Amino acid sequence: MFIRAIVGCAALSCVVACGDSNAPSSEPVGVLGPSEISGPTIGAGPRSAAQPNASADVKVNMLDACDPDTFNAALGAGTCVRNGGVKFNDFITQLTRNGFVGPWQFAPKVVNAHEGEQFVVLNRGGEVHTFTEVDDFGGGIVPQLNELAHVPNVAPECKSLGAGDFVAPGQTFEEDIEEEGEEKYQCCIHPWMRLTVSVSEAH
Repeated sequence: MFIRAIVGCAALSCVVACGDSNAPSSEPVGVLGPSEISGPTIGAGPRSAAQPNASADVKVNMLDACDPDTFNAALGAGTCVRNGGVKFNDFITQLTRNGFVGPWQFAPKVVNAHEGEQFVVLNRGGEVHTFTEVDDFGGGIVPQLNELAHVPNVAPECKSLGAGDFVAPGQTFEEDIEEEGEEKYQCCIHPWMRLTVSVSEAH
């Protein structure tokens, strides 16, 4: 699934660069491949959604509304595994017009938490996402999505992702909440997917 996500990102670069055409391009695309993504993973990484959650968990849902027929036709088989949804050309049109696509989001977008609690983040969508802590919101690893979302400056934390940072549909990602203050999280593929957390002293 991780490899398919990177291949999908590469294909997206081609499709967006070529306009609405689904014809493949012979030109190389400037996105990260698996060998170029390195560095430590964030938190405990993905786990099975079937495992029980502690009462102190702060639950976050990763959501999207990709249409499998059109996304897979444009980006490659396995890019989208949900049923129905927003067609790929409509996704690009909305992103171009608004700088975001509403159904692609973290829910909730703002939360309160305490030191010592833990994020449990479930990918309920059909695409791969990340839940990456950043100092400041910025772009992600797909340059063309950054351009359409009006975030040309890549968040530095998105440049050091490991395979364990990518959360496939149906998987759950965990991360400890360790410090008081405001924290920011974003998806490093769809950079308008954001969460702001206000962390208070432990109970």
